[in-house]
Amino acid sequence: MTYRIAVLPGDGVGKEVIEAAMIVLNEIALDAEYLYGDIGWEFWRREGNPLPDRTVELLKQTDCALFGAITSKPKDEAQKELAPELQGKGLEYYSPIVKLRQMFDLYANVRPAKAYPGNPLNYKDNINITVFRENTEGLYSGVEYYPVPDEIEEVLKNHPRYKKFVGMDKAISLRIISRKGAERIIRAAFEFARENNLKNVTVAEKPNVLRETSGLFVKVAREIHKEYPEIEMWETNIDAQAMWLVKNPEKYDVIVTSNLFGDVLSDLASQLVGGLGFAAAGNIGDNYAVFEPVHGSAPKYAGQYKVNPIATIRAVRMMLDYLGEKKKAARLERAIEMVVAEGKVRTYDMGGNASTLDMAREIAKKYAEA
Repeated sequence: MTYRIAVLPGDGVGKEVIEAAMIVLNEIALDAEYLYGDIGWEFWRREGNPLPDRTVELLKQTDCALFGAITSKPKDEAQKELAPELQGKGLEYYSPIVKLRQMFDLYANVRPAKAYPGNPLNYKDNINITVFRENTEGLYSGVEYYPVPDEIEEVLKNHPRYKKFVGMDKAISLRIISRKGAERIIRAAFEFARENNLKNVTVAEKPNVLRETSGLFVKVAREIHKEYPEIEMWETNIDAQAMWLVKNPEKYDVIVTSNLFGDVLSDLASQLVGGLGFAAAGNIGDNYAVFEPVHGSAPKYAGQYKVNPIATIRAVRMMLDYLGEKKKAARLERAIEMVVAEGKVRTYDMGGNASTLDMAREIAKKYAEA
């Protein structure tokens, strides 16, 4: 079977880490056709659309996608950078990766944080946490108001805790947690734990304050946990979890939570094992998936080929696993482990001077030997 894989380099260093990933993929010799697509700031400025329709159609014809990074800027700055002929036409910038998650219902954002032996940036050497972040709901649902329409004000004005806000200049974002959304991300976390013989799943929310939204999430988790009696389930408040993640990161196997909380916790977990240069993510749905490094486009480093591509190469490893290429995924993981353990090739963040492509070539070399 020949896989059809969309490749979306994006902006800034996204292009460089994708170039590095392709060096590794060429060594892996996956039976695949790689189809490049347009995404990012350049297309916002020139076309008023950071995710052109042609790219969406391309994705629909592929098995999954490998994504680099994008530049995002605040609303006012985005408007100023539009081509002159597009200004004043009511165009609004949105994050194309967030739109992809919504459009393809990529509800599971899976972010592994693993301490590779020999990595000088490890906080501790025995960390191996996977964060399951709900990817389409919560505070990233995109249901926001500014200014607040009169009809929304009319509905809310009689709520006892809203009365003090009536008539104020304000913005509102809705935190939406559905039973369906909670069920599928929590089940995905437990299934992952079972498949990998892991001991615990932690549900990190804030039900003591967010009584309805976090309350529903935790309630659903308790129901689903009954189907996985061999796995411990721990319930924590998100603020305490951040503290305990720094204190005892080695205790946690899987953490599952809602969108914003998962965004924060996964970045924290990534820093414990070397920072964003090691942080990969899979945006996974029932019918499609997009794999990416967690870092952004890092404009100040663009063109220098200095950023660590391991995050993107780990995203390749996740992609191989998703495609069912388990042996190739395991072999790539061993290759990464070997390069980090040897310490001969290190990018700037690891205290070395190897380039983005140097690191990729070394991992490809170790893959051939693994």
